[in-house]
Amino acid sequence: MSLYGMMRTGVSGMNAQANRLSAVADNIANSDTTGYKRSSVEFSSLVMSNTGGAYNSGGVNSTIRTAVTDRGDLRGTSSVSDLAIRGDGFFVVQDSGGTPFLTRAGSFVPDAQGRLVNAAGFQLMAYSYANGTPAPTVNGFQGLVPVQITSGDMTATPSTTGTFSGNLPSGATVVATPPSGNAAGAQYTNKSSMVVYDKLGNKVMVDVYFTKTGAGAWEVSVFDQSKATAGGPFPYTGGALQTANITFDANGKLTGGTDSITFTVPGGNPLKLDLKGLSQLGTGYTATAQVNGNGPSSIEKVSIGKDGTIYAQYADGSTKPLYKIPLATVPSPDRLVQQSGNVFTQSPDSGDVRIGFAGDGKLGDIMSGNLENSNVDIAEELTNMISSQRSYTANSKVFQTGSELMDILVNLKR
Repeated sequence: MSLYGMMRTGVSGMNAQANRLSAVADNIANSDTTGYKRSSVEFSSLVMSNTGGAYNSGGVNSTIRTAVTDRGDLRGTSSVSDLAIRGDGFFVVQDSGGTPFLTRAGSFVPDAQGRLVNAAGFQLMAYSYANGTPAPTVNGFQGLVPVQITSGDMTATPSTTGTFSGNLPSGATVVATPPSGNAAGAQYTNKSSMVVYDKLGNKVMVDVYFTKTGAGAWEVSVFDQSKATAGGPFPYTGGALQTANITFDANGKLTGGTDSITFTVPGGNPLKLDLKGLSQLGTGYTATAQVNGNGPSSIEKVSIGKDGTIYAQYADGSTKPLYKIPLATVPSPDRLVQQSGNVFTQSPDSGDVRIGFAGDGKLGDIMSGNLENSNVDIAEELTNMISSQRSYTANSKVFQTGSELMDILVNLKR
């Protein structure tokens, strides 16, 4: 056996145990770091070729492994932007240079520009609803944008759809000069007014007239209230926005044909008003209506659903989806490369990144108002520290013994 080989083996053992102690030190230091994943050192033997009765000592190799798939416990917080993943998956974040990373550390807070940034300075990425309902890019990060929410932003949504429900009295008298002609002195059976919104969020009042024109037959006409004649209201300047005819069967139910009326809101978009909720029964006139759209309003608060959708709630009580947070995964998460800032990058061993939404397949749920604790067990780390210390001491004794034998060998010449 070579004395030099014996000494190199002792050094190899000390280096391996030093690596293990370094991992233990890192784990203990990050035991309270949100989303931190414990590192460990695995040993494998290094065997040299042997000939005859001579034994050539080898050593030990150390490999660093990160327990990415071991989940930490979730703890509740009071912040909506604190996010945790209950199940598999990673948040997609980017650094100031735009490089994407994966992380489980979801302690996000808004910065001066309204971007959600975690404790390490990484920005949360998501898909925007600006161009409609988003769909994930399954094999890359394209399409993701930084989440940016500014409380001072205002929004106005024009009216495009609505419903009108109620009852038209079956015993009403047939009218000879309905509003569709927009003649002075035109008559109608019933009237309701509605608030709708134009493209700038301005309120527009429209008058909806229901006029009986025959047995089971009614005319529906919509006018811009601001165009009514003083003391009239007929004639309206510019005439009706739209007119439609509806019919009811012997049971007072709306029959086939026209069951809606579409008109263009002055200064706004076409609005389709659904009339399926109307009936013609032997009682008085009743009416209820609902129309979408809202006037200018600022964001009052933000909420995040389990599917990752970020909703803005405005001062007028309306809500609107702004972003949808995706989750990323790889075939072998434990083979990801750990980087500073509690983030990971893919490697040839981890496989390619796949993007999806929370709840799809094996991906977990996004929990707002929660953070994932570190998966470090302090008791286990202290035990590993003691074990490594003893092993390091034993390997140093091997080196020391080899050094002493080398002194004896050198002294033989004296």
